[in-house]
Amino acid sequence: MPTCTSSAAPSATSHDSQLDVAGELLTLLRDSATEPRPDIQLEALTLAVAADLPVLLWGEPGIGKTAALTQLAEALDLPLTTVIASVHEPSDFSGLPIVGDDPAEQGVPMAPPDWAVRLVRAGRGLLFLDELSTAPPAVQAALLRLVLERRIGALQLPPGVRIVAAANPRSSAADGWELSPPLANRFVHLQWTHDHEVVVRGLGGTWPRATLPRLDPEKLSRAVDFARRAVCGLLAARPKLVHQLPSNETRRGGAWPSPRSWEMALCLIAFATAAGSSREVLSLLVRGTVGDGPGLELLASLDRMDLPDPETVLADPAGAVLPERGDLRQAVLDGVVDAVRGRPDKSRWDAAWALLVRAMETGAPDLVVVPATTLASLRQEDWDVPASIERLAGVVSLSRRADQAAERAAARGAVGAKVRR
Repeated sequence: MPTCTSSAAPSATSHDSQLDVAGELLTLLRDSATEPRPDIQLEALTLAVAADLPVLLWGEPGIGKTAALTQLAEALDLPLTTVIASVHEPSDFSGLPIVGDDPAEQGVPMAPPDWAVRLVRAGRGLLFLDELSTAPPAVQAALLRLVLERRIGALQLPPGVRIVAAANPRSSAADGWELSPPLANRFVHLQWTHDHEVVVRGLGGTWPRATLPRLDPEKLSRAVDFARRAVCGLLAARPKLVHQLPSNETRRGGAWPSPRSWEMALCLIAFATAAGSSREVLSLLVRGTVGDGPGLELLASLDRMDLPDPETVLADPAGAVLPERGDLRQAVLDGVVDAVRGRPDKSRWDAAWALLVRAMETGAPDLVVVPATTLASLRQEDWDVPASIERLAGVVSLSRRADQAAERAAARGAVGAKVRR
């Protein structure tokens, strides 16, 4: 007679132990370290956060925007509050009406949401507005006061709260919307891209460390003066740049120049100057505030502000310090020649030639060709030719021969094209 056997069902204890083991494995996978590593995106983000300006990170899905914000909050020891804008109603940001004892006398107060109350109680924190480009226009309108004035209903967020948002381009957002111009103009826009080396090293357990910039207390006054001179100087010369609302809907949802965004650019220049930030970081911040075109003009203006005065150079051409960058060195040489043209004098003319010789000996010789040709045309009849011109003659002659050869080659190419036709 066959014997019936039965297998016992797995106990709850065995399931729990397997989940505990799985939990240990997940803990090991999530365990990671940080290291100091140059990262201009992260440096630009932390500088804007330090300047207390709202930042909007633009990037494709899955490239680590949320992870970067989480790591930033941990590094700065700020409690992180994440709000998905697209799943909220406008009243969640403008405040929920609460009827009191006597509305006719006391009115109807607007009660803030719980996350805002928690931020106020903490006194500090990082408010992360995620998926901003999927928020409908009504919600974007409700966010205007929160982003600019830090108010939610009747509640004022404390100064220790910083605001950072993230968005996907409309083409890759889930049911995305273009950002409204009033909301877009309240943010510093940073294009967030992935660095494969950072990703590989991070997956290996080590991510870059976010740190607040170290501001030099001795540079604060000079940094403010430098930023004001830069922005005001550019706008005085280019008044049309003060306010330019783009005609294209997509560009309206990004960075564009307005008095508000120029004020943010001024603030960021001062912070970057006091922190000694690189030009790459400053470029990201300036272009992310007023747009690429005006931003590049402002950066060029900043470069010219650092150039030596032409009169100082003419007074001591042997001791002049010329910039290493070719475009800046060219600007110095052109400025010196313009100064001689404006006030022609034999001693100034000779000093300019001495400077051109020094520029040829310490940098790219082709940079002196145009200034030398212009300076030669300024010679007056009673001025003796300085001996230093002989040292430049070969460079100018070689450049002219190269230009003539290029013209002949172009002409032969044009003739050949006609023959083939």
